[in-house]
Amino acid sequence: MDTHTPHGDTADELLAIFDRQLRKNALPDGPLATVERAARVVRQVGPGPVWNGILWSDLTADTADAEIAAQARHFASLGQECEWKLYAHDRPADLGQRLRAAGFEAEPEETVMVARVADLPLDVAPADGVTLCPVTDEAGVDLMAHVHDRAFGNDGSGFRARLLAQFAEAPETVTAVVAMAGDTPVSAARMDFHPGTDFASLWGGGTLPEWRGKGIYRALIAYRARIAAERGYRYLQVDASDQSRPILRRLGFTPLTVTTPYVRKP
Repeated sequence: MDTHTPHGDTADELLAIFDRQLRKNALPDGPLATVERAARVVRQVGPGPVWNGILWSDLTADTADAEIAAQARHFASLGQECEWKLYAHDRPADLGQRLRAAGFEAEPEETVMVARVADLPLDVAPADGVTLCPVTDEAGVDLMAHVHDRAFGNDGSGFRARLLAQFAEAPETVTAVVAMAGDTPVSAARMDFHPGTDFASLWGGGTLPEWRGKGIYRALIAYRARIAAERGYRYLQVDASDQSRPILRRLGFTPLTVTTPYVRKP
């Protein structure tokens, strides 16, 4: 690939930094999580609401099947659903097919996009009548979970539990915001900080259907970018859906690769 981004970095350089800092040398993403490094994979494990899965792998056609089977057995022994987060440049090239053969099911792919914080607009105002409110307590998390349920159409209880644990045990690693129209939450998002790296990660950004197209998503990006700039982070990273990718591209985010979650239930 190695094409230049609009601001001078090459996509290959950014991808290499991303792989090294957020995958191979990943830190736990919450207070109850543990990152384990085996010979060929980096995985996160933990109880209850913790995300369990494979963050990085170094496999070949000769080693892939045995390693996939070993990881499937490991997470099954824990009684945990696991997600193998596969990236388009991971090897071997048929790793996705091998995961499916081992009982993993592919979920919709997303585009990994990165922007330099210094290049992002930081003062985008929300739509008229909408106020951006920092989330600092359980009531705010409940509002976020309500938006999560309606915007994404799935159960937000696991998201709620993870976020509450993060606020309680490691508040310095997360910031969150909810967009309110009067007393009604209409959009919500969070940002995870990765200490010791150049990256903060954007998550959520779900907006109720009737409030889409009013610039709220862009305002939430700017809100979080300001905080990232204040804390000295160089890059923002997001796993973008088809819906958010064009907006992020216009704001200055660069596509690096595609990621597909492969999920295996115990």
